[in-house]
Amino acid sequence: MHIDLPMIWAGIIGLGVFIYVLLDGFDLGIGLLFPFFNAEGDREIMLNTVAPVWDGNETWMVLGGACLFAAFPVAYGTLLPAVYLPLIAMLCGLIFRGVAFEIRAKAHRTQPLWDLAFMAGSSMASFSQGVILGTLLQGIAIVDGRFAGNPYGWLTPFSLFCGLGLLATYATLGCGWLIMKTEGELQRRIRRMEKPLILFLFGIISMVSLWTVLEQPIVAARWFAKHNFLYFAPVPVLVVACVVGILISNAREHEKLPFLLTQAILFLGYSGLLISIFPNIVPPSLTIWVASSPPSSQKFALVGVLIILPIILTYTALSYWVFRGKVRLGDESYH
Repeated sequence: MHIDLPMIWAGIIGLGVFIYVLLDGFDLGIGLLFPFFNAEGDREIMLNTVAPVWDGNETWMVLGGACLFAAFPVAYGTLLPAVYLPLIAMLCGLIFRGVAFEIRAKAHRTQPLWDLAFMAGSSMASFSQGVILGTLLQGIAIVDGRFAGNPYGWLTPFSLFCGLGLLATYATLGCGWLIMKTEGELQRRIRRMEKPLILFLFGIISMVSLWTVLEQPIVAARWFAKHNFLYFAPVPVLVVACVVGILISNAREHEKLPFLLTQAILFLGYSGLLISIFPNIVPPSLTIWVASSPPSSQKFALVGVLIILPIILTYTALSYWVFRGKVRLGDESYH
């Protein structure tokens, strides 16, 4: 029986990237919301909602990068030179955020500076990830399997707009998470913020979708050729339904539904990305089969992943289960 190893590896990497964006997205979003909450009690509660899990969320980024290097070295070697600068900016942002997260709780005189570092690091990491996504979606110049562009090819209006879109996505995810984890006046303020945020996010999604279709004929053909649109139409329809659902659930003061529906929007957007680029791993021409490492290497690495992946899934699920429930001011701090 023939086993399509590149497809298996593409599924593993796709899953890892999605879980990373889903989990790290809302705690990055808390950093984006931080400037709007000046009271120390509010900020302490916001941080304590993610203190037990935030560093574990980044495990998925490490897993995705390692799997990309092991299974698709050509894609790894092609994509990184195209996005070196935003990638470095993202890593610097994550470092600033992580250091600030740990130190601000112990600092007193310099705490405002660490708050600033936390906000700046979260914003830099989120925006850079959006720029990388936009660069990937708009396509990367490849000649003979190698990157043939310039180091500033990522600096386009489309990629920068995608950076703005991911800021809005993470901020909306952060709102949903905080509505679920907080109560009282803090929760009411976050509810008020979520309505304009979700409408802004919907506008961003619409603009990116239209821009992509108009600028990328290959993507337009994928979505609209023959009967494809009938198959793919549920994606935009469900996005609209989720936006309406968030507005209604917020008005009715549901606590978990806004977060779940925002996660659904993220999943639908990720599905739209995969529909647009598959089977390319680096658009417009590098497919998962061309970019693959030798089958022997993929088989060897797959054994390790099949052992590690269930362990990561288990401790991730366990950490969220153990620290479930509301977070209140005065609760034990985990950072």
